[in-house]
Amino acid sequence: MPSRQNGTSAHGGDLVNTSFPPGIHVPSLTFFNDDPRQEIDWTTQEKHFSFLAASGVHGIVLAGTNGEAITLTRSEKADLVRSARKVATNHGKSALPITLGTSGTSTRDVIDDCIVAGEAGADFVLVLVPSFFHFAMSKDAICEFFEEVAAASPLPVLIYNFPGVAADMNVDSTMLDRLAKHRNIVGLTCGGIAKVTRLSAAYPTTQFCAIAGQSDWLVPALSVGGTGCITGVANLYPRACVKVYDLYMAGDLAAAQKLQYTLAVSELGFGDGGINGTKWVVGELLGYSEKSRDCRRPYPKFEDRGKRQWILEQVRVLEADEVKLQKAG
Repeated sequence: MPSRQNGTSAHGGDLVNTSFPPGIHVPSLTFFNDDPRQEIDWTTQEKHFSFLAASGVHGIVLAGTNGEAITLTRSEKADLVRSARKVATNHGKSALPITLGTSGTSTRDVIDDCIVAGEAGADFVLVLVPSFFHFAMSKDAICEFFEEVAAASPLPVLIYNFPGVAADMNVDSTMLDRLAKHRNIVGLTCGGIAKVTRLSAAYPTTQFCAIAGQSDWLVPALSVGGTGCITGVANLYPRACVKVYDLYMAGDLAAAQKLQYTLAVSELGFGDGGINGTKWVVGELLGYSEKSRDCRRPYPKFEDRGKRQWILEQVRVLEADEVKLQKAG
């Protein structure tokens, strides 16, 4: 079985391998005021954190794609971590795993984000390939980037492979096999089941795990050794997402697959609706202020009435299941 390389943190201490927790992790939305500066709307933000903490999700991811990471300052990211931890603690879940997106345009910048994430109380960092100099980023350069970040980060690193927002740069299976050997790189989240399968075959999940980047293939991911998913659907229907996972883990494959079918339909609404559509429909169905539903500019507003009606109909197929699970406690 492959073994990890030893490493040291930026503070000189030995890196400690901490497995990324299995289950359903929600990439929390970030809510902003409608003033010219679009500062974070902390009233709505903490209301949403409370909704998520009470839902039974296995972890919260902050400053991911759904959280509009690229628009957030380092201090805002730190404040989001502290706020989420405070709210989770108020719900009796002080140990709820929190992962912070620490993506940036330079290795130094990302490392600084990782350090701040640790100081603010996060448990893991989510790291995307820096894409500004994509024309110069060879496979070796990408691997060296992750290795340098992981060696300096006080927190374990989860690789975020999303070519769609990283100038089509893909961390392929050969690169992942190299990166999985680093002691402070604990897993991958991506949109490809083939990678999940190959990594699950090569490494124990306690050393390096693969977690789906969408919920529409959660059951397939689990069936080939994946450990869960990071899904935007959980911003609205967290209990249904957790239920699919729980049913599969309990061995009730028929029930898990049945709910998976409905979950996949809802996932399409979130995926095709985009981040602005996701924020709008979550705000609409959870009763959040209309003033908090827009993304930070320049992301366009979700104003088309036809698109609004479509996304409502698309995602609400899961509503009855969520309500039933909420009533069941």
